Amino acid sequence: MGGTGGQQAVLTFSAGDLARMRFAVSPMWQVMAAFRLLKHGGHGVGGGQHRPWIEQVRPRLAAAGLDRGWLAELIPAAGYAPDFLTPAPAGPAPALEQELAAVRAAPAHRVRQDLDHLAHHRGGGPALSPGPGPGPGPGLGPRLRTLYAQPEERLPRVAEEIEACWELAVAPYWARIRAVLDADVLHRARQTAEHGAAHLLGDLHPGVSWTGDALRLVRRQRTLNRETAGPGLVLLPSVFKGPGLSTRVAPPDPPQLVYPARGTGSLWEARPAGAAVSTSLAAVFGRSRTLLLTGLDAPASTTELARRTGLSPARVSQCMTALRDAGLVSSHRAGRSVLYARTAAAEAVLAAAAST
Repeated sequence: MGGTGGQQAVLTFSAGDLARMRFAVSPMWQVMAAFRLLKHGGHGVGGGQHRPWIEQVRPRLAAAGLDRGWLAELIPAAGYAPDFLTPAPAGPAPALEQELAAVRAAPAHRVRQDLDHLAHHRGGGPALSPGPGPGPGPGLGPRLRTLYAQPEERLPRVAEEIEACWELAVAPYWARIRAVLDADVLHRARQTAEHGAAHLLGDLHPGVSWTGDALRLVRRQRTLNRETAGPGLVLLPSVFKGPGLSTRVAPPDPPQLVYPARGTGSLWEARPAGAAVSTSLAAVFGRSRTLLLTGLDAPASTTELARRTGLSPARVSQCMTALRDAGLVSSHRAGRSVLYARTAAAEAVLAAAAST
């Protein structure tokens, strides 16, 4: 999972490469970028626009110990993070579990190669020591040395931590995030249909340009060519990416290019429902359920919702169970609490009510 560097890389395209170019929405890329922002926010990743989300999520991450676990050692403030954390998406919108399965199944040689590269970026040289088998190096701490020595045994622990981070930091907000990502992909797809792939690639990001049959990426430290990158190209929008680009080059997989999604600036804006919306929905759902649904701009526990609305905790719990059963809210475990969040279906209902 590469960051930006100080030179230009050129990736040439054949007709076959253009035919294999595709978009994907990857939960794994979102959770990796989200963790970097939460752990190292302020290091050139546009943390300001995500401040409401950071203030809600960072305490949960700390309470779960995720700020000092495997991901804290694997993902630096900037630059390279191991490629095995972001496997090539199997389709346009893989589920997180699919991507976690790929992480668990990462070959031992790939894990060690990536950790060698991570150690090199940290100035400690490769993690592999002279001798018949893998050994620790000065660029890795004790936890990552065990991962280097025993990848098959340790990767499930890494995957468990990724899943915990997803549940705390991304899943409760996924309806909003997914809407922004899908809108970006639809916009880019329309660009391609109306103006062609060259226009799409030339307009994707200031750090990318298209000339002739080649894609040029500025400020990329690692070499990039078809011999080292594999065929095609996967384009992945991200709401947590900040202003820069990230790339993953791990043949035989196609190269991946992660770029900031359009519309991220409005991601955390409150969406208050007007009196007319509340009245019309209350006729269908009832006053209490409507009050809770329209007030759920940020994920919250039963206790927090009771405080916000003035309803009793028992009444809130009863209403949230009904809304969850109807597919309008989702529930997410956060330590001893359960966080409730609006689903995409609920967002659609609110938008439809507001437009009438």
